[in-house]
Amino acid sequence: MQAFVIDAFTFCQHREQREGSTKVADFPRLAVECANGDGVLNWSLQGSMNQLGFPQLTLIVDGQFQLMCQRCLTPYNFAIDSQSELILAKNDDHADEIEGMLEDDEIDVVVGSKTFNVMELIEDEALLAIPQSPKHAVCPDVVGSFNQSEAANDVNALDTASTSTKVSPFAVLKKLQ
Repeated sequence: MQAFVIDAFTFCQHREQREGSTKVADFPRLAVECANGDGVLNWSLQGSMNQLGFPQLTLIVDGQFQLMCQRCLTPYNFAIDSQSELILAKNDDHADEIEGMLEDDEIDVVVGSKTFNVMELIEDEALLAIPQSPKHAVCPDVVGSFNQSEAANDVNALDTASTSTKVSPFAVLKKLQ
């Protein structure tokens, strides 16, 4: 990952803005979570000062990449569209003080620096957007040769066979191979 380092306090003070697109494969921690390195994250970073006079970064990240479905173990497209407000503090004690003043739980307080790596911030935002257990809303039919009418016939056969001999309820699953 190529670093994009800024002086976060100066960036906010001058109300600078940067934007770009970065391949998912260029984010090492994110790439490990993805099904492949395909995909691009578009991002925008805006510096400003909030109503209390603290430096603030607004980060917008959107894009699409593939995750592995935990149900059917096939890749699926995952779209991210995220916006974060980050107040910059000088150190951990200052961050705690600022958090006590804020009434908005949606705004996070982070320790800023003169060597603030924006690419790590973008990667963190994408990682936080990934669901804990990624899965399709409805998994695709991954077993092409097995159809529902066969399953119904097999279940009916099991029902009639169960009266005469003890048949395993998992017998239908043997045909899935």
